[in-house]
Amino acid sequence: MLLTMIIAVGVLVVALLAFAASRPDTFVVQRSVAIKASPETVYPLISDWHNFLVWSPFEKDPAMKRAFKGAASGKGAIYEWDGNNKVGAGRIEITENCAIEAGHAA
Repeated sequence: MLLTMIIAVGVLVVALLAFAASRPDTFVVQRSVAIKASPETVYPLISDWHNFLVWSPFEKDPAMKRAFKGAASGKGAIYEWDGNNKVGAGRIEITENCAIEAGHAA
């Protein structure tokens, strides 16, 4: 009986490890929101991470360490932070430019 349980647990562990090994080692999180403002008004606020400091609700930690890397704005602009336990640490990068045409974001 004990040997059967050990084998069953071993098979479950191997199955779990095989499943985990078959999963991708990266993932992407994407979110969207509708904003009632013109693209010309919004774009400067989101394409330059320096402007992010003005409106972001996560910028409340005065001791947070910040780093701006890459492009000044738009594609390639990078913002890194390391803050308290409420904001944590992370990195965010703009990977695509958004074209603004005829009053609509494309």
